[in-house]
Amino acid sequence: MKKRSRSRVDPATFDWSKHDATTDRHVRRQIADDPDTAPELTPAQAKRARAVHPPASIDVQRIRRRLGLSQAAFASRYGFRTRTVQEWEQRRRRPEGPARILLRVIEREPEAIERALKGL
Repeated sequence: MKKRSRSRVDPATFDWSKHDATTDRHVRRQIADDPDTAPELTPAQAKRARAVHPPASIDVQRIRRRLGLSQAAFASRYGFRTRTVQEWEQRRRRPEGPARILLRVIEREPEAIERALKGL
């Protein structure tokens, strides 16, 4: 396997004088002209932007029992391994962030998951 270089430019042909002449104003202009650059948020927009934080803990066994499913049926329905569900319930393992988010959705809106996975 060929090792990739960290640099995208050949150092032997790189124009350091052009680099040294680049100002912050030039950089800001290049960023503004790049259609792939995300717009800067105003303070009000940043306040409204919300990061998703998975719940600190989640009771998988309670969720599963409330749905009336065996460990195998719960795992199969929502795409988990049965062994994983067992380890979560026995507290030998803890669901990672994305799994805790999915489990919270299953807890609150199991029909939404079933609608989303229908036909897969």
